[in-house]
Amino acid sequence: MGSYVNNNLIKDEHVELETTYHWIIFCNLRAILTLFIAPLIDKYSDEFVITNRRVIVKTGLISRKTFEMNHSKIESVNVDQGILARILGYGTIIIVGSGGTREIFPKIKNPLEFRKKFQELS
Repeated sequence: MGSYVNNNLIKDEHVELETTYHWIIFCNLRAILTLFIAPLIDKYSDEFVITNRRVIVKTGLISRKTFEMNHSKIESVNVDQGILARILGYGTIIIVGSGGTREIFPKIKNPLEFRKKFQELS
């Protein structure tokens, strides 16, 4: 588990599921032009976590973007997968919060497991 999540857990909160990017992030022009350093940094610095109380997503190494939402404020967790994504086991997670806010996280490993764990806890 990443250090951001460890440092921001509240009392009686524990991690239920943690995931990361799929290896497919290494198969694009950005990866080749940066000698695979940029996707490697993304893979090891970004955190996608479901706790027993909320969903926490942290992206970025130098400039940080965080998304934290309590389970009760999330209306749905949607998964978008094309044919190749289904075969290889990755997809886009779309979190829709109350009030219609949408957060999109592409190329996540095992997105159906992420959604299933969220549904079990809600």
